[in-house]
Amino acid sequence: MGARAPLPSRVTIVEVGPRDGLQNEAARIPTAVKIAFVDALTDAGLPVIEATAFVSPRWVPQMADAIEVAGGIQRRKGTRYTALVPNMRGLQAAMDAGLMEVAVFAAASETFSRRNINRSIDESLDLYAEVVRAAQAGGLRVRGYLSTAFGCPFEGTVPAERVAALTARLLELGVFEVALSDTIGVATPRQVDEVVEAVASRVPRERLALHLHDTRGTALANVYAGLLAGITVFDSSAGGLGGCPYAPGAAGNLATEDLVYMLHGLGVETGVDLDGVVRASRVVAPAVGHPLPSRYLQSCGPAS
Repeated sequence: MGARAPLPSRVTIVEVGPRDGLQNEAARIPTAVKIAFVDALTDAGLPVIEATAFVSPRWVPQMADAIEVAGGIQRRKGTRYTALVPNMRGLQAAMDAGLMEVAVFAAASETFSRRNINRSIDESLDLYAEVVRAAQAGGLRVRGYLSTAFGCPFEGTVPAERVAALTARLLELGVFEVALSDTIGVATPRQVDEVVEAVASRVPRERLALHLHDTRGTALANVYAGLLAGITVFDSSAGGLGGCPYAPGAAGNLATEDLVYMLHGLGVETGVDLDGVVRASRVVAPAVGHPLPSRYLQSCGPAS
């Protein structure tokens, strides 16, 4: 890697556990537990919490109670609460729930796009253009995810130039930020550097975030590469909840506890209380029905 600026003094953590973390869990998570989980994450000082997704319950049964969750959480001033929306119907539901921010999700791989949302990349971007316009008209901000930015389970390597071009297109639609997503957890630090540099040659670096999975144990190393590359927004999931149905055995998203522990050890401020994140993970863990993969959480031992 070439010379880089010093580490940022502060980063923003986007907590995706209540949505990305829970959406593929087999056990039915009670609505009350989801609400308590979000509230505990709020208490831990997470600045951005993706609370749910307004998607078809036929395709994502775990998110069938999105309206109840969005209506039941305690919203604290200064915390941004957001939800994933796939279309205009989802956007309207989010607006009805009083959210001021939503997210859309595109892919950098044609095969993944069709398998995941049954649309080509171009078709998905045409739809999101409509969603973004309507959201902005209603006073909402829209974030964009770009899945398979570091590799696709069907097509393998994804060219960095394609990732850069699609990121630029999402920003042109009006999203305020694009989370470059390692959907199946194949990225390495060198690849993170290469992809970020390719994208940053087309769009402002401050409009980028990293959404990393820990399938192969490289998520924290990839965060460090991202920090060196000037990224200051990182997604994570309390307890390491989550994963991708196209990556069997995936360990899940980067765990918020592990991320906060490393960042604080590097002297990078987050505004997040590490013990509070542990408490939040322990709120949801019994309902999930299996041990959570966060290394830091495991090191804390059983709750007293």
